[in-house]
Amino acid sequence: MIKSMTGFGRRQGVWDDGTVAVEVRSVNHRFLEASVRMPKSIGRLEESFKKAIQEQCARGRVECTVFVQGNRSGTRSLQLDAGLAKQYYQTLRTLQRSLKLRGSIDIGLVAGFRDVLTVSDQPVEDPKLAKLVEKLGLLAIQDLVKMRRKEGALLAQDLTKRLETLGGLKSRVAERAPALVQESFLRMKGRVEKLLEGPVPDLPRLHQELALYADRSDITEELVRLDAHMVQFGQTVQSTQPVGKTLDFLLQEMGREVNTIGSKSNDTAVATTVVQMKAELERLREQVQNVE
Repeated sequence: MIKSMTGFGRRQGVWDDGTVAVEVRSVNHRFLEASVRMPKSIGRLEESFKKAIQEQCARGRVECTVFVQGNRSGTRSLQLDAGLAKQYYQTLRTLQRSLKLRGSIDIGLVAGFRDVLTVSDQPVEDPKLAKLVEKLGLLAIQDLVKMRRKEGALLAQDLTKRLETLGGLKSRVAERAPALVQESFLRMKGRVEKLLEGPVPDLPRLHQELALYADRSDITEELVRLDAHMVQFGQTVQSTQPVGKTLDFLLQEMGREVNTIGSKSNDTAVATTVVQMKAELERLREQVQNVE
């Protein structure tokens, strides 16, 4: 069964110094785009997470976020820029001499200047934490896939229902199709006879020309192609492979046939049905945008 491109998965666990949570969510996208955000201390897991996503998802923008709360996710260290501190001190001494200023240049003054002392976070690798995050991440990705499959099943039901509605409208047009050619022939024949206002000099030739004209109103070929596309669409909806692009292409072909039917048939009833068919095709197209 087809899968949706939208889904969500979350798994949470406890480790020695806190809690860990992994969230995976996906939305519609023309291609597959995976992004992973996690603490630097477990950054080596990023590629394995992306690989797992690529194995399970064919399309969609997938975002994976790892939340770590605890005391050992990293340590903080103090960095001293001694060279910069000396430059500050020498500049202040020069300024003091040139302006003949009083006062002392002490450690408190120099240390207060920007970038002399900086605090940085140093990641600390924790094999136990990395193993837990990897386990939770794979489970969250599985939950995401389950939701995408569940929503895909609902999409398949809706697409099938709308395809049946479209089939009913097509059958309505097909019932009118045989009469369209004959009506077109008689309508044009009456116009020609009225224009000539008398017997037609070459009646067989006139009938031949009228038959050619009426043939242009024949929509049998378009109906056959439309029916073939609809059958293929219904079969594709039942596929377990990523078929979103295929369904979108079939809808374009179906729309082309419906447009041709509308332009060839000079009939009010058919024109009304064609408008309804276009509306149903648009609803199908909106739903297909969610299919993987």
